[in-house]
Amino acid sequence: MLTPTRRRTGLRDVSLDGHDLAVEDIVTLARRPGTRTVALSPEAAARIAASNAMKHTLIDAGTPIYGVTSGFGDSSARQISQRKTDHLQDNLVRFLSAGTGPLAQDDVVRATMAVRANCLARGVSGVRPELITALIGMLNADILPRIPERGSVGASGDLVPLSYLAAALTGRGTVRHAGEDKPAAQALAECGLTPVTLEAKEGLALVNGTSFMSGFAVLALHDARELAFAADLCTALTSQVLLGNPSHFAPFLFEAKPHDGMVASAAAIRAMLTGDTMPDPLLRRPDGDFGELERPIQDHYSVRCAPHVTGVLRDTADWAHRWLTVEVNSANDNPLFDVAAGTVRNGGNFYGGHVAQAMDALKTAVASVGDLLDRQLELIVDEKFNNGLTPNLIPHLGPDAFEAGLFHGFKGMQITASSLAAEALKWTMPAASFSRSTEAHNQDKVSMGTIAARDARSVVELVQRVAAVHLIALCQAADLRGLDVLSAPTRTAYDAVRGLSAFLDRDRPLDTDIERVATLIASGELRTRVELDLQTRGAETGEAAR
Repeated sequence: MLTPTRRRTGLRDVSLDGHDLAVEDIVTLARRPGTRTVALSPEAAARIAASNAMKHTLIDAGTPIYGVTSGFGDSSARQISQRKTDHLQDNLVRFLSAGTGPLAQDDVVRATMAVRANCLARGVSGVRPELITALIGMLNADILPRIPERGSVGASGDLVPLSYLAAALTGRGTVRHAGEDKPAAQALAECGLTPVTLEAKEGLALVNGTSFMSGFAVLALHDARELAFAADLCTALTSQVLLGNPSHFAPFLFEAKPHDGMVASAAAIRAMLTGDTMPDPLLRRPDGDFGELERPIQDHYSVRCAPHVTGVLRDTADWAHRWLTVEVNSANDNPLFDVAAGTVRNGGNFYGGHVAQAMDALKTAVASVGDLLDRQLELIVDEKFNNGLTPNLIPHLGPDAFEAGLFHGFKGMQITASSLAAEALKWTMPAASFSRSTEAHNQDKVSMGTIAARDARSVVELVQRVAAVHLIALCQAADLRGLDVLSAPTRTAYDAVRGLSAFLDRDRPLDTDIERVATLIASGELRTRVELDLQTRGAETGEAAR
């Protein structure tokens, strides 16, 4: 059997018990391999063993059990003898390996493996503890099955994608290990591990669950929360470089309509501007019966209403986090073994409806934020709205300069941002609305949760790049306006972006700049730098007050 790799000195284990796996720990396991090891809790192992023993008791008694002594799906009335049960599981894995499309990225595969091991660790699936420690061993050794992204309808869970995980455990198929694609048996042997031989129910327990969609979902959720911060930062910078009205974010307004996410976004923007004291800019009344103010009283909606847009994303992310926490700590295969009652229960916990709904909502909220940032960018680059900044943020040029009339600055960047925002909005069609009857009309209502989660991932990636374009443009605008318009927190963000994308003093390709800044956003480093500045400033203010 596979066994977990030796525990690395100084690293904290993530203990799997089927009840307490945090979404944040899944992200760490997925994106920072080698920084944590995974182990099965002893309490979970005892529950798992009891469930497995009960399964064998029922098999020995000749009790018909779905997927154990019967065929699958609409073949459940076809019963087999006890001596065929192991062969049935092996055949299940073989016939389901029919996925298509691009291969899932390594972080998605790691997240899938961690979630599947934890769901089985709940101890009601009738598998052996050794099966779960085998899966954990593969994860700790970073042996990653190559899983095609397409082929799941989200009920009976992720049958087709998870079959590639099950195949790798048995030494079949292709895996990614040590930076190379290689046969699973070879990778296992290199790590001193032995393939699993599946027994009754174990193939079904591996493939019949929501773990692949959950892998996409937890990572999309994490990245969406980083985008919420980036959107609030962009709004603060937009207000500053446009010489806007900071009182749009005054606490009074949001106490009058206290949606949690909206309140949080407004507070974040205030903190990145000048703090909680947000006076209206002083405007002189024109003389006479009629006149025009020197500047508008109110900013455009994309600035003034930004917390009302990003706040929706924050609130959506909060309830999606609660739903996903339940999902990744659930037994979501079928059937399940009720040890206390001494019976087997047939149900539909493999249905990914909550993941589908959460991801359909999340991708819509993220796309709306992308649209918001694209609209803010229009205000920055358009000389009709940017309050004296140069057209398309070109550098200041004298009328006699040879380059006069040649530069177009951020015109191409705006085209790209608009394209990305439009594509993100296109992806917001709810996947859950497209349930299909399949598998000989046995799966006659399905969730499409995996497609929804993959869509959410795609929308997040698009909007990360919209935010990157906007941040680069905002730094250009700050240079043109004068850096004295920035606060300490936004100056920190400016410095972080400028470390990756220099001032545009003449037209040049900016494609690599976009990718570098998008990575800065996705990694959380931008948020960490700004938050550290805010914390330091708050501590200094508090010390001075004392």
